[in-house]
Amino acid sequence: MIPTGTLHDDGRTLVLRRTFTAGIEEVWASVTESERLGRWFGTWTGDPASGSVMVTMNAEPESGSAERFDIEACEPPRLLSVSATNAYGHWQLTVELSTVGGATALALRQEELDPGTLAETGPGWEWYLDRLVAAIAEQPPPTIEDFTADYLPMGAAYAAMLG
Repeated sequence: MIPTGTLHDDGRTLVLRRTFTAGIEEVWASVTESERLGRWFGTWTGDPASGSVMVTMNAEPESGSAERFDIEACEPPRLLSVSATNAYGHWQLTVELSTVGGATALALRQEELDPGTLAETGPGWEWYLDRLVAAIAEQPPPTIEDFTADYLPMGAAYAAMLG
């Protein structure tokens, strides 16, 4: 597989894109509604109006305990920005949706990226976004075995983006 992500000139902002035939409201629901988010990433509990939710990732074998995600910005159905800090580092994530020629374009941006993690982070987001594509298309999502066989090898190409 060929990486779809790009690393901005600052070396700390990774951007990945996907395009959907589904409408913007459907894609928005798939990244914001707990049940739909659970089809490809994880579920959340709590009250988003409080400024944070607890997210339990469910796609990976070691998924389990809920982690706090702070909601930095939410402008339905176009912009969601969240942040979290966990054992794997700091995550500053933004999803931007737009309508382009009857399709819905999604851009996932991870800012403040630790460049030393790019070889793992890039393939990880490729896998998660392909899981989102499958969820919206109501197809079986890529599995952890697919990640190991098909996505993890992209790590070298991501590491090479650092120059």
